[in-house]
Amino acid sequence: MNGFSSEAQTMSLVAFIAVITVTLLLCVMTGPDRDDLDEFYTGFRSLSPMQSGLAIAGDYISAASVLGTIGVITLAGQDGLVLALSTALSLVLVMFLLAEPLRNAGRFTMGDVLTRRGPSSAVRVTACIVTLVALFPLLIFQLAGAGDLLAFVLGIDAAGFKTGSIVLLGLLMIIYAAIGGMKGTAFIQIVKTVVLFAAAVAIAALVLNRFDFSVPSLLQAAARGSGAGEAYLAPGLQFGGDDLDMISSQLTVVLGAACLPHITMRMFSSRSAVAVRRSMSWAVSTVVVMCILSAVIGFGASAIVGRLQISAADPQGKTSILLVSQAVMGKEVSLLETLVFTIMTTAIFLTLLASVAGITLACANSLAHDLIAHGLRRRKELEHRTEMVIARSTAAAVGVAAIILAAASRHQNLQAMVTLSFCLGASAIAPALIYSLFWPRFTRQAMLSTLIAGSASVLILITGTTLVSGSPRAIFPNSDFTWFPYTTTGLISIPVGFLAGWITTRLTSKPLTTQEPELDTQILTLR
Repeated sequence: MNGFSSEAQTMSLVAFIAVITVTLLLCVMTGPDRDDLDEFYTGFRSLSPMQSGLAIAGDYISAASVLGTIGVITLAGQDGLVLALSTALSLVLVMFLLAEPLRNAGRFTMGDVLTRRGPSSAVRVTACIVTLVALFPLLIFQLAGAGDLLAFVLGIDAAGFKTGSIVLLGLLMIIYAAIGGMKGTAFIQIVKTVVLFAAAVAIAALVLNRFDFSVPSLLQAAARGSGAGEAYLAPGLQFGGDDLDMISSQLTVVLGAACLPHITMRMFSSRSAVAVRRSMSWAVSTVVVMCILSAVIGFGASAIVGRLQISAADPQGKTSILLVSQAVMGKEVSLLETLVFTIMTTAIFLTLLASVAGITLACANSLAHDLIAHGLRRRKELEHRTEMVIARSTAAAVGVAAIILAAASRHQNLQAMVTLSFCLGASAIAPALIYSLFWPRFTRQAMLSTLIAGSASVLILITGTTLVSGSPRAIFPNSDFTWFPYTTTGLISIPVGFLAGWITTRLTSKPLTTQEPELDTQILTLR
């Protein structure tokens, strides 16, 4: 039992059904109405800067980041706050460094960006593989956790219900990605962002009201509730005082979150360079405020609910946002307070739906456009209608595979999956994008070595972390074959990715472009 009232659970169930109905209708109304690749992949770039910015913010504020970040703040204090700020810093990195070049260089997918100076089937195929390896773990993690989360909210502790929830969300994400395309999933992200933002503001206000809007009082109460005392408000609690492990984790988050393909694909849907700058302003503002609200809610959970109750419900604290939403209502819950709690549960449900739909679309687009349409076909291009059918079919294939894997692994601790995704984004995709966009002499061979070396180093190193074995939060908690000293691989794998590209470029004589470097740089700047 979760302690939620029957009225709150009933209202939440009704809200979930309403959300499913409205979002399906929204997808049908905004999705492509003809077989046009531009409409499916970019929505004809018809989103306004505000709409595009809220969609980008929605991709950043995924279910993993909302539930996970608030959980880390609740249990680890300042380390969680630094994690939230790293997420915001990552989006600032996109805003000032990558947004405009990505919009100008790309068409539909990351493969288009990486092959913009010259066609290369090998680069496209490798880019597709890296995209899938980076995004699939994140998709499985969020889908697998959906069953437990919905069961927790509705008070139905049955294995069949949890598996059924995973299947339902998986089918919905297939429909959203296949029917809605870029524009349909963007509007779902926009609705999610607005609802989640409103719910977070309400809960944060109720938390602060408990402490007469005194932040020092809130922090002192949070430190007492955490059981760690003053260490809760000092850095290093999550990492046992290992500064290098903390630096590795923050560096991985900053670079990894900025370069994951389901984030970068949103840049291609902006109308112009000016529009993408305005979109990023909306996105950064929204994410920064959401990080502040997450910090208030996380500290409030520690102060009001306490570490013991939160850890008992979920060792990683993913349910802390729900527990504190209930706790701030008090024992005598009014209809208005029940409505606020329902809005929060609805926002989390929307977050789950929107997050998995966006990732599914990114995987499907890469499979259809990078692998099948260009990577495996070196001569005649596919007709637009054929590629559309392939894109929708790959969305279904990705969804079915994710449903099967998520249902099979829902009993495991899958935190390593999220770490794997961010490490691949930081170690393979980030070096490839940065070199390709800003180094005119970067070669095809260097591109391949960057993607392969960065990915291989992550896949090898992560097997030796405590997220895989040797700790209660590991995938295999009863085994211990740890050999890598840090929680994330970024401290080693990020330099490996960058060095592989730099060394290979120096060793290969044929540049990726026949243009003069100075001229290529000028063109990129003028765009």
